[in-house]
Amino acid sequence: MLTIKTSSQIQTVITTFEVTPGTCQDLMDELEGAYAEYISKQPGFLAAGLHVNDAQCRIANYSQWERREDFMAMLRSPEMRERNRRINEMCKSFEPVMYDVAATYG
Repeated sequence: MLTIKTSSQIQTVITTFEVTPGTCQDLMDELEGAYAEYISKQPGFLAAGLHVNDAQCRIANYSQWERREDFMAMLRSPEMRERNRRINEMCKSFEPVMYDVAATYG
């Protein structure tokens, strides 16, 4: 379950993907497969969510990890490096960025 609170020591990663409407669903399928088959089983993985904008030209991925090192280890694994090569072919660009939760409301 996603947890968004400032007191958390959780590592938050937000990745944005720029796609075309024609490749949006293909990339969603690839990302869903990556989470189901690999990412969600990695040490330190806590939760993730995938979001698609209404024009289907951007996908945002919000993920949480116990530690920064857990995310980096997953990202650098041979399995994920191969998956990222396929992902890169389906989108114009993608960029994972690590964040600390600075404020929450609600």
